[in-house]
Amino acid sequence: MAVSMDDDVPLILTLDDSGSNASAPLDDLEREELPNENGGSYDVIHDASSPAAGDCCAQQSSARHNWEMNYQEAAIYLQEGENNDKFFTHPKNAKALAAYLFAHNHLFYLMELSTALLLLLLSLCEAPAVPMLRLGIFVHATLELFALMVVVFELSMKMRWLGFHTFIRHKRTMVKTCVLFVQFIEAIVVLVRQTSHVRITRALRCIFLVDCRYCGAVRRNLRQIFQSLPPFIDILLLLLFFMVIFAILGFYLFSPNHSDPYFSTLENSLVNLFVLLTTSNFPDVMMPSYARNPWSCVFFIVYLSIELYFIMNLLLAVVFDTFNDIEKRKFKSLLLHKRTAIQHAYRLLITKQRPSGISFKHFEGLLRFYKPRMCTRERYLTFKALNQSNTPLLSLKDFYNFYEVVGLKWKAKRNREHWFDDLPRTAFLIFKGINILVNSRVFQYTMYTVVAVNGIWILVETFMLQGGNFFSRNVPWSYIVFLTIYGVELLLKTTGLGPVEYLSSGWNLFDFSVTLFAFLGLMALAFNMEPFYFIVVLRPLQLLRLFKLKKRYRNVLDTMFELFPRMASLGLTLLIFYYCFAIVGMEFFAGVVYPNCCNTSTVADSYRWVNHTVGNKTVVEEGYYYLNNFDNILNSFVTLFELTVVNDWYIIMEGVTSQTTHWSRLYFMIFYIVTMVVMTIIVAFILEAFVFRMNYTRKNQDSEEDNGIVLEKEISKEEVVGIIELYKRSSAAPETSQLQKIVLQMDKYGQMSTTFLGRRSKTKSDLSMKMYEEEIQEWYEEHSRKEESQAPLQESASASTSSLKPLSLRQRSQTVI
Repeated sequence: MAVSMDDDVPLILTLDDSGSNASAPLDDLEREELPNENGGSYDVIHDASSPAAGDCCAQQSSARHNWEMNYQEAAIYLQEGENNDKFFTHPKNAKALAAYLFAHNHLFYLMELSTALLLLLLSLCEAPAVPMLRLGIFVHATLELFALMVVVFELSMKMRWLGFHTFIRHKRTMVKTCVLFVQFIEAIVVLVRQTSHVRITRALRCIFLVDCRYCGAVRRNLRQIFQSLPPFIDILLLLLFFMVIFAILGFYLFSPNHSDPYFSTLENSLVNLFVLLTTSNFPDVMMPSYARNPWSCVFFIVYLSIELYFIMNLLLAVVFDTFNDIEKRKFKSLLLHKRTAIQHAYRLLITKQRPSGISFKHFEGLLRFYKPRMCTRERYLTFKALNQSNTPLLSLKDFYNFYEVVGLKWKAKRNREHWFDDLPRTAFLIFKGINILVNSRVFQYTMYTVVAVNGIWILVETFMLQGGNFFSRNVPWSYIVFLTIYGVELLLKTTGLGPVEYLSSGWNLFDFSVTLFAFLGLMALAFNMEPFYFIVVLRPLQLLRLFKLKKRYRNVLDTMFELFPRMASLGLTLLIFYYCFAIVGMEFFAGVVYPNCCNTSTVADSYRWVNHTVGNKTVVEEGYYYLNNFDNILNSFVTLFELTVVNDWYIIMEGVTSQTTHWSRLYFMIFYIVTMVVMTIIVAFILEAFVFRMNYTRKNQDSEEDNGIVLEKEISKEEVVGIIELYKRSSAAPETSQLQKIVLQMDKYGQMSTTFLGRRSKTKSDLSMKMYEEEIQEWYEEHSRKEESQAPLQESASASTSSLKPLSLRQRSQTVI
């Protein structure tokens, strides 16, 4: 939004004050930089006609305040770029800014998360409740109303920040509001009636968790699932089409056989072919017809070949291709969104006096809001790392690398190569020899051989064990021998590399942990501490070290470790679907399944519980499937997991169906389809990550891959002293303690400069930047052309708005605090 030449604050965070007049000229101030209409500033020059000293101080204070507002707004833009928040949710005035800042802090996020978890956990206490956790209706209804009131407060703060018009345009927020209204009405009804009723809408409580700031990855997963649905539905319809055709054909072929219960009706044909798709009832479903006519097996072979081995794999291929495309488009969208955020922030940090770049003073002001815990030394090193042109100002081209550099953790580079360089010559030669030894290939392959022999020994030793007590009171000699070898290896590596360098490697940290557990296991055996015998079982983990031998195995493990955070979010996404189906299952099927409940069904044996006497003994024949029920939320989750695995899942479905109605099968079939969608997405994600890493490895045969992102910057003593002086002039002397330590360190060693290393781990985004390097430039050019084409439209809209008000009557904007 444009401002006039005598405006000195950004209008995005201001309100108009109709009672204000044009300010007095800023004449008696020193040169001061003030933000202009582009986020820049204009010069205020010393002049003879100056106002009073008090007015000058007030103007200086106002200028500083205006810059503080610009720093804060620029930081908000950068956070919106990092979090992929839409810019139309940007706070538009000071009142909205206060609500935005209140809603964007970790205490508010924790309140959101706690409230959502409380609402979800109420299902443990509401009927049908877990017996140990059952609460009275008044208690759990009151807790629900309390949690919903907190959600009302959260939404009111969001409306205050977004404004009513933007609030109702935000789809996820409106869905959350509608669910909140329904939940509120139902909670009040339960509290008034003092009895529970059928509440399927409890399944919608998941929206409160999904909308939490900490669940952004879950929202992305859900978005990808919905984006993958169109091609998935196309193939699914094809699969169901063939299933219907084969069901009709099977009914005509096999229904005359009265001993075949699987195709007696068209409904049974459809249901059993659906189950056959999961192979859960094969070959049982084929046996009656196969016994009558061996040629009937052709029907089942053709069906499984088409449906299971062709269409199901085609489904995975289509979803993988769609997922691949979605991942690339998502990366492109986020990259351009970050670029736009950087452009917005850049306009707020440049001045009209120096429009070609951002000075360190303003960059440091930005970081005070963007990363408040970042120390002064790291702020300057971040500025220097971004400043590739080595000029006093940070250009827009340099500023585009902000997100890649701001996450670096800086440490002073050691002046010596090894930790033992300053030791006496004899000690130096000893430790140098140890260092050469532990870095040699002979030593590494010797340890691999020891690990392999240890693994074979454990396998043989375990094979020779008999049932009963596996842990002898006497410590096996092999345990002591191999543990001694591992202990010597740990000692050699620690002394040869130094503790810091040794523990900086993930593999060394793993070796240390496994060796430590093995030692604790030895103590448990030696002192007969039975509760800790489980530690001994962890010994085979040493075998994982062998994966370092082959590059493909290393890539698999690296991919696995990279996938852990995303797999956790995918697991949470699956649990959300579980929760929804568990609530529906409890509402319809609670108390339905019990021992001997299904005597008239085809799966009666699985639910039978009978006592009978054989000789002098009472024998219990127990079919344990009655334990797979929906009597509470925990049992429901276990049952749903068994349905996900699909082994004999039709027994659970038929047991429930025999006690309710045949329409109950729809619940189980829909659950299978939904979990098939989610599991296919998970498989596609794993495939995409592994294929991406393989392609990246082939394209970039560099040695730095395992070292993460490393950046080296040298700063001189003169630079550090200059920064200290700058802070002292701005009355921020306490912030210079770390910089003064750097100067003292240089004086101690007689150095004129020192080098710092910035490190961070590589992310999928970093790998994508290299993989799509050529395409990224095309994306940037396309984005620039799009912005240029939109610029005249924005200028004309701005001009038409400003023409509504005469220039002489323009009101001055005043920041509201």
